[in-house]
Amino acid sequence: MDCERDPDQVYEHYRTEGHLRPAAAAVRAYPEAQLPLLRQAPGRLRARARHQRRQLAAGPVHERSRQPAHGLHPARRHRGDSAPLELQARPRVMITVPLMFVVSTALRKRIRFAWQDVRIKQSRLNSHLNEAIQGMKVTQAYVQEKENYKFFDNMNTVNLNSWNRASALNQTFGPVIEITSAIGTLILFWYGSHLIQVGAITIGVLVGFANYVGNFWDPINRLGQMYSQLLVAMASSERIFEFIDEDPTVKESGRARLLTGIKGDVSFENIVFEYEKGRPALKGISLEARAGQSIALVGHTGSGKSTIINLLCRFYDPVEGRVTIDGTDIRDVTLESLRTQVGIVLQDTFIFSGTIRDNIRFGRLNATDEEVEMAARAVHAHDFIASLPDGYDTEVQERGSVLSMGQRQLLSFARALLADPAILILDEATASIDTETELKIQEALKTLLAGRTSFIIAHRLSTIRHCDNIIVLDHGRIVEQGDHAQLMLHGGVYRGLIDAQYRFLSA
Repeated sequence: MDCERDPDQVYEHYRTEGHLRPAAAAVRAYPEAQLPLLRQAPGRLRARARHQRRQLAAGPVHERSRQPAHGLHPARRHRGDSAPLELQARPRVMITVPLMFVVSTALRKRIRFAWQDVRIKQSRLNSHLNEAIQGMKVTQAYVQEKENYKFFDNMNTVNLNSWNRASALNQTFGPVIEITSAIGTLILFWYGSHLIQVGAITIGVLVGFANYVGNFWDPINRLGQMYSQLLVAMASSERIFEFIDEDPTVKESGRARLLTGIKGDVSFENIVFEYEKGRPALKGISLEARAGQSIALVGHTGSGKSTIINLLCRFYDPVEGRVTIDGTDIRDVTLESLRTQVGIVLQDTFIFSGTIRDNIRFGRLNATDEEVEMAARAVHAHDFIASLPDGYDTEVQERGSVLSMGQRQLLSFARALLADPAILILDEATASIDTETELKIQEALKTLLAGRTSFIIAHRLSTIRHCDNIIVLDHGRIVEQGDHAQLMLHGGVYRGLIDAQYRFLSA
């Protein structure tokens, strides 16, 4: 984004749209944000929305836009007999205006860059604070509280120094204009005294014209104060505009249509994809899943399992090839209708603040209480929910920290079942649980997967033996595929992974 956005454009935007509109637009942009942008530290993204919104709200310059004009009208009263002085002195007084323009332009750039630096430092500080809070257990476990505090204190000091520099520059803007106006007034009195000596004007005329010049500079001083505040707001708005103007990696076609009433046939046709140019993550991937089939994706870390899922959800588009559902290229359908048909259950289940009922209902907001409870019963989550103090109305903290990993996963299963997608993705959904909970989850999975096309990523290979087709990936290529029995007989990569996992568990 152009960091030299025209101040007049920003001012006009504030004047016509209101000083809170850019911040509101940034909040609206979050649901449309693309994965590359969301890979940034959460603390930095939150800092953009929060601190930039506060800064914009703190200086509603559009409400003051009429004030400077008020000082111009009284000046007309003092013209009269001062015409000789005005005609001769005004050009000399106005010499200071270009000087003021040059100095203020130089200051403007320095002030804007200083406040931009403040925003960057503030974002880093918030990001570190977010990490420190989330990683508190690790910090305490390794007795690194003092080191963590020192690091935070250093970052805070850097942030404070940045604020002080920006504030000092900001405070110089008004005095520069006042000094310039004072120089203009001195020129006026110097030349006016000369005219008095030669009898061209009287002292009264000089005083009256001085008052006139004062009324000329007064609105300029006010504008200077407003402009100083505007520069601070512009530094904030640029971060918001950067977020809003982020070019999406995935765009809907102008002819995109709704994807409805699908059976669930999925096809990947000669897919080539790369996150970084020249470094392909997938190389010529072709696979098919018929409606109702379960497909397991296995392989070492970085083999391309999650990339296949990202392409199916259209978080990215392939460089070559295409992904189809029921024969329709997913690039030809709307993103909303596509993602309505695809449900995702992640290993790190996200639980929102609110009640358990609301978290399950997130899968389908118009679901009734009875439907919510039916979904919970179907995935064997009802028993533990009923044992909670307020049952389905129990308030959970941010990210469901009061619930166990297994309980959060059961809630995510209930949420996915309530959404009733035709295609379901399980991304390491049974990874971090104990054996007893795994048995419950396996029963829940049977209910959840029934009649749906499913893609399952799993490191615990015991959980995918029932799958119709197991795809073995290695460095972005499919090296084996078949059901569990076929791959075990083949004795290839999959058999090696099974044996290695068995030896590890038996050790």
